[in-house]
Amino acid sequence: MSLKKKRQSPQFPQIPQFGNLLLLLAGVSFLAYLFWPRSSEIATQPYSEFLARVENGEVARVRLGNSLILYQLKPPLSNFENPDDFLALPEDPFGTKKTARNPFYGDSSPEPKKQLGGEVLATVPIDDPQLPERLMKEGVIFEAVPPPQNTWWMTLLAWVVPPLILVGAMHFLLNRGEDRRSLAFSKSKAKMYVEGESDRITFADIAGAEEAKAELVEIVEFLKNPERYGKIGARIPKGVLLVGPPGTGKTLLAKAVAGEAGVTFFSISASEFVELFVGTGAARVRDLFEQAKKQAPCIIFIDELDAIGKSRSSGGFASGSNDEREQTLNQLLTEMDGFAAGDATVIVLAATNRPETLDSALLRPGRFDRQVLVDRPDLSGRLAILEIYGRKVQLAEDVDLKAIATRTPGFAGADLANLINEAALLAARNQRETVTHEDLKEAIERVIAGLEKKSRVLNEKEKQIVAYHEVGHALIGAVMPGGGKVAKISIVPRGLSALGYTLKMPTEDRFLMSEAEFCEQITMLLGGRAAESLIFGSVTNGASDDLQRATDIAERMVTIYGMSKVLGPLAYDKAQQTSFLSNGAPSPRRLMSEETAKAIDEEVKQIVATAYEKALFLLDRNRDLLDAIAQQLLRTETLEGEELQAFLEQVRPV
Repeated sequence: MSLKKKRQSPQFPQIPQFGNLLLLLAGVSFLAYLFWPRSSEIATQPYSEFLARVENGEVARVRLGNSLILYQLKPPLSNFENPDDFLALPEDPFGTKKTARNPFYGDSSPEPKKQLGGEVLATVPIDDPQLPERLMKEGVIFEAVPPPQNTWWMTLLAWVVPPLILVGAMHFLLNRGEDRRSLAFSKSKAKMYVEGESDRITFADIAGAEEAKAELVEIVEFLKNPERYGKIGARIPKGVLLVGPPGTGKTLLAKAVAGEAGVTFFSISASEFVELFVGTGAARVRDLFEQAKKQAPCIIFIDELDAIGKSRSSGGFASGSNDEREQTLNQLLTEMDGFAAGDATVIVLAATNRPETLDSALLRPGRFDRQVLVDRPDLSGRLAILEIYGRKVQLAEDVDLKAIATRTPGFAGADLANLINEAALLAARNQRETVTHEDLKEAIERVIAGLEKKSRVLNEKEKQIVAYHEVGHALIGAVMPGGGKVAKISIVPRGLSALGYTLKMPTEDRFLMSEAEFCEQITMLLGGRAAESLIFGSVTNGASDDLQRATDIAERMVTIYGMSKVLGPLAYDKAQQTSFLSNGAPSPRRLMSEETAKAIDEEVKQIVATAYEKALFLLDRNRDLLDAIAQQLLRTETLEGEELQAFLEQVRPV
């Protein structure tokens, strides 16, 4: 069984195929209306001239329209053999009775008829209420424009063509795109995966999350053999929430559950539920669970659940757009209360990096009964992950994956996958057919410190300062290991601002740190600034990051860990809830007096100052070794391996 995407068929009736023909006919009719020949043109005369002719008795007939006035002049008597013929003017002097092409049936010009009467002229009317009175006074025959008589094709354009255009436009919108569901706002956008023969994802493809896999095995067993649990009255959890830092494999675990159980798998991101239109999110939730019931037993996987599941009491639904999100959450809560499809089962898996923001109604028993922590892997887990991804590339015989796993503490599964890929890219860039151990070591440094900035050239004075700075870190790190070992010193610039770096690798995974080890970390961080002060008699801004980190450690020792002899075992910072996306943000302080805040500042300053004095003393005691290592580093730019360890073994402790 594999997870193969299946295209969903539209859930609404299809427009007939002749919709395109209707659209074509509508377009042709519209073009005919635009370009149909109207009439011949006739020049218009000034209105003042028209009035003058009326007053002079030269006008015989007038037809008044809204947009045009037609008037016929009296013919000269010399045109008639019998003067009485003058009185017998033609019945239709304007030639409009048998044609609709005249100015009063549209905006076209008239087509005057040749006759024995006088010339037919036109003028543009103005607002002149006195005109009828003038015409009657002069004995002019005048009439208004008769109402327009619509022809069949004008009726067609007015009543048939617009609906045809609307039908054609709807046909185009509903059937454009791959899934032909452009206007199906209420339909779920979940991707459905069904059984296949390739690309199968199972628990064997996942490493470093053994505890999480053990929790999910029970879900798989229930989907495979629900009768065994039903006989003793056991109820399988309806929902399982996967929580943990980014990149630890939560989505991969969900796919592995579906792959192991051999059931249909629906995958959707929570952000796809909510859109602009009111009610769309709740409708999509309903549609998703309706589809799931038809495919039961199956699994629904909702990624980034916090996009719709934020607590309703935390002020997260302050604006109108968030009201829609709250309705979506309410619908999800309702569906999870009773979505069993007979004897079949639907299980909801969800993943989030922010469990502390979720609504408590989601986390209660009966909805998401279980929370499974998918944490960063330990040493053995990192080794297993590296072995899995290492099989996908050509590794050289000298590669020691255990050593690489030791050098990558805190790396998540995605970080390790990226590490292997970076190493493979480096090998390909250097025209090698296999990935060597050096490629992997370089990839670690690229991930941790950034790319080498070979274009960033330092002058000799800056090189000396950077070299002594980094050697100061290394010497203090050799005397005060603090659970780690100095592995490399470099003065090659990397990343955005690092002009050099000292790489310290842990010798083992550590979960507890003592007060003495925290002080050793602070002392090592201050070793670079102490070396600058000792050698050059001044300091630079190169130690700004070291000072920030040292101060943070000292502040946590005092305010969180209770490691101050002056302030005692008290916590002065409020403990934050579990957050995997805090990014090192400081905890909020409790309410305290001014004297207590001053005492905290004094204690933090004392811890940092003591560590700095100790760093100065150790470097002064090893001044000759400091100069020797710095000079060698200036020549080679990098020190590591046996050469570095031979230097560090000569360090004299306190």
